Amino acid sequence: MSFVVCLAALFFLMLVAYRGFSVILFAPVAAIGAVLLTDPAAVPVIFSGLFMEKMVGFIKLYFPVFLLGAIFGKLIELAGFSRSIVSAVVNLLGPRRAIVSIVLVGAVLTYGGVSLFVVVFALYPFGAEMFRQVGIPKRLLPAVIALGAFSFTADTLPGTPQLQNIIPTAFFGTTAYAAPILGIVGSIFIFVVGISYLEFRRMQAHRAGEGYGTGHLNESLPDDGVPPVPPLLAVLPLVVVGLANLFFAWHIPGWFGPQASATLVEGGPAVSVETHVWAGIWAVEAALLLGILTVVAFGYRAIAGHFAGGSKEAVGGALLAGLNTATEYGFGAVIAALPGFLVIKAALTSIPNPLINEAITVTTLAGITGSASGGLSIALGAMAQQFIAEAQAYGIPLEVMHRVASMAAGGMDTLPHNGAVITLLTVTGLTHRQSYGDIFAVTIIKTTAAFVVIGFYYLTGLY
Repeated sequence: MSFVVCLAALFFLMLVAYRGFSVILFAPVAAIGAVLLTDPAAVPVIFSGLFMEKMVGFIKLYFPVFLLGAIFGKLIELAGFSRSIVSAVVNLLGPRRAIVSIVLVGAVLTYGGVSLFVVVFALYPFGAEMFRQVGIPKRLLPAVIALGAFSFTADTLPGTPQLQNIIPTAFFGTTAYAAPILGIVGSIFIFVVGISYLEFRRMQAHRAGEGYGTGHLNESLPDDGVPPVPPLLAVLPLVVVGLANLFFAWHIPGWFGPQASATLVEGGPAVSVETHVWAGIWAVEAALLLGILTVVAFGYRAIAGHFAGGSKEAVGGALLAGLNTATEYGFGAVIAALPGFLVIKAALTSIPNPLINEAITVTTLAGITGSASGGLSIALGAMAQQFIAEAQAYGIPLEVMHRVASMAAGGMDTLPHNGAVITLLTVTGLTHRQSYGDIFAVTIIKTTAAFVVIGFYYLTGLY
């Protein structure tokens, strides 16, 4: 019965998300409903002591990353940098390679530190216009954007500042550049297989005589009011974020030592934190701050008149994205505390191979919570010490554990109730019925890549 309660809560959350209701509202409803069916007397304690604790803990750790990423992305948009990058790639590859162009632009933006939620807004107008010009069905556009923004540059390519690649640093004491060879191999697999699938779907539609389509919602064109920016200048803030992230990730542990402490008043109480928990997060935050300063320095004139409104939008977007993920994290934590979850956990822990165990555990929890970062945080929060012990017993470097965990998090997370999927479909004006099938195909490719990387590691020993 308790196992059925876990599944019922999950399917309820997926259903309300599919119907377009707010996850922020219904994630606690689903979690507390599951507790109510298990032990009604425990509802207030679990809500305050578990759901809210986990939700607030997630915000404490990661909200600054959401906020800085949203502001960075918005400033790049206001300064005309994102439009310049899109135009440069399109001019380089040509309109006939619309799918590859959109994927590459999404990859450049997300790898440069722009939040994937922001990338959706930045890519959609240009992607829609390119698809319209060459007659590609609009229903394929969400999957194309997902491949560029939600896949290999979100958690696979070494150094990406996206949250899924940062969370493992706090558990394994690694950096965002952990296991670079495995990350590059996985990225190539996802890109090649993903592009092949989407081009196959495009050719299918072409042979069937299907064009862009009519009667679509949220049709939009790029804003021509933003002055053009040289492409090399537009890319500069992204380069700054990438290099600064690498620099700080290497040097922060040396600057602060194992335990970072500070005292503001002489003789007063000292505030201390464990450096390995925060080093990766601090590195990304510092890199995004430098990226923001770079955009402001070179795009001040374009930004100045729109900063007030733009920053409000960025803060609103960061709050929405952060709360969506945090509430799903709280939901997942409650589900993980239910008796029925013990059945799932027992099945997962019975897998003898550490890397396969980690990959299946993380991607399963990401699917349950509908959040890559939420599922990853829950999995590592509950089982990191077990994973570390098993890795040491089998002689597996923690860098490899980091990369596999990150990649697995971005696997089955994009089920229908995933916040990024809901945002993507809302922005493009399409429905789950029209476009989710192709998004799910990208999900399958991404999930498979984690196991391809595991196989590559065991065959070669390279990481």
